[in-house]
Amino acid sequence: MGTMHHDYTLTFACYNQLDYTQQFIASLRRDEVDFSRVVAVDNGSSDGTRQWLQTQGFGQVILNSRNLGCGVAWNQGALAIQSKWTIVMNNDVVCAKGWLRSLLQAAEDHQLQIASPAMVEGELNYDLEDWAQKASEKMRGYCRHGAPHAVCMAIREDVWSEIGYFLPIPKLLGYEDSIFFQRASENKLRTATVADAWLHHYGMTTQKALKLERKMQERDSLGDRNLMKVYMGQSWWGRKLMKSRANRLAVTSRSHEITNFGRTVHALNKEGAEVWAWL
Repeated sequence: MGTMHHDYTLTFACYNQLDYTQQFIASLRRDEVDFSRVVAVDNGSSDGTRQWLQTQGFGQVILNSRNLGCGVAWNQGALAIQSKWTIVMNNDVVCAKGWLRSLLQAAEDHQLQIASPAMVEGELNYDLEDWAQKASEKMRGYCRHGAPHAVCMAIREDVWSEIGYFLPIPKLLGYEDSIFFQRASENKLRTATVADAWLHHYGMTTQKALKLERKMQERDSLGDRNLMKVYMGQSWWGRKLMKSRANRLAVTSRSHEITNFGRTVHALNKEGAEVWAWL
């Protein structure tokens, strides 16, 4: 492949979990990612992550003295190197080769303002490259409209002007994306998950580590639900209606994708490479 011509910044936040971050960065090295366009934001790690990040040749490394939450970190990354596209990512992912080029090209082709890659969640005990190649060929050009996700999202620069940045409130701890996507929906922004680009997501590893650190149960919520409801500015009925619409979209999209492609843009690897759940 030739040189990527898209104007982009790629940013991610991390809190400990160095092994996942190293796998993630290794997958970026296998691809065509320009590390001078990468902004790493550390939220007060104590496991050697901070030192390791500073040896990778990124465009910028931002070291926060404590965990300021995703919203603050994502904003720091987006503002540090401003580009037409800002790709905001989790650090517990492994990217298939060519994912970034395919993601941005699909976003441009479909005139999307927020675009996410398709993904598989769970254990990485299958051949991601083979999966991604076959899935992208079979589903080429397909988008699940109105369904971006916060594991990875490419955000076009006009979005910041239209709906603002992420709420920089540490107590939200995980609800920043829900509020951001709600604002995007209310302002009728063009959003989608695209089937041309794929990645693997291990699944909420940082949140699990924080819960363990705070002696919380798996079912407990890290973020302040009441604070989230205040900033969403919706009544109980409004939130219920929004959730119902999202569920209907997921069911309709899943049925269409399975019928036409034999798979969906969101898969869960439940028990190994032969047992999949379609989300």
